[in-house]
Amino acid sequence: MRIVILDAYSINPGDLSWDGLRELGELTIYDRTPSEPAEIIRRIGDAEAVLLSKVPMGAEVMEHCPNLRYIGALATGYNVIDTDAAAKRGIAVTNVPKYSTPAVAQFTLALLMELTCHVGHHDQAVKEGRWCRCKDFCFWDAPVIELQGKTMGIIGFGSIGRAVGRLARALDMRVLATGSRPCPEGEAIGSYVDLDTLLAESDVISLHAPLFPSTHHIVCGETIEKMKDGVLILNTARGPLIEETALARALESGKVGGAALDVVDVEPMRRDNPLLQARNCIITPHIAWASVEARSRLIDAVTENLRCWMAGTPQNLV
Repeated sequence: MRIVILDAYSINPGDLSWDGLRELGELTIYDRTPSEPAEIIRRIGDAEAVLLSKVPMGAEVMEHCPNLRYIGALATGYNVIDTDAAAKRGIAVTNVPKYSTPAVAQFTLALLMELTCHVGHHDQAVKEGRWCRCKDFCFWDAPVIELQGKTMGIIGFGSIGRAVGRLARALDMRVLATGSRPCPEGEAIGSYVDLDTLLAESDVISLHAPLFPSTHHIVCGETIEKMKDGVLILNTARGPLIEETALARALESGKVGGAALDVVDVEPMRRDNPLLQARNCIITPHIAWASVEARSRLIDAVTENLRCWMAGTPQNLV
């Protein structure tokens, strides 16, 4: 079997191994692949299985790759794959759920800690000599905020959302959640409420929803107006969940007290993104998922998905 990975570098820049996939067939690895269909088609060639993270896999590509029988997403999300076109051609599509849950939950908490404790900011201030010049034994120029007793609202209460909820509970926060599938595990962590209630009562709002038409720009001018003054917003899910111009305006006005984002609408980030100049906005380059442990789990799961499909017992089909 011929297997092609179209964008391997972001998953494995060299610190992990693809040997498990090499055991399954003839493996060709491309670090990066342009999004032009002609080049994608050329690189897939006569391969039966293709693995990808962000490379678009549309109907045109599938039509011109007649040997293709399997598409494996190197991710949980699979919005870059035209699943309807794949189904019509009998092409199996798989993804990898839950591999990044511990990493993303931990990173979400790190973003929240930075917004409320400003550790990085004050570390930099000390290294610039400001403590050495200080007349007092201490100084701060950003408020240090306690989270105990405050309300965390979680939009999207799946595996990652619930993991974040457990961390919030450990900080003695009240947890509110919206989710399409309430479950006993979630009910043990927090209270399911409607979106308007969550917006009105939360001191911190953390986004963990998938990107669907119904969640696109779920944080926008209209929903921000329903939030508490000074609310903190976290996004480690998908950039388009937030209308960025509206968030930038709310940060400048103080309606939103701070935001910490690991994702933006267009990635890599554009230089004209309004959030680059917004006050009290922390931005990291889509790395919440990228712990070495999570990436290792991902590669193992991708390999097992393909192995199971080859054996006639497919798993994680989407």
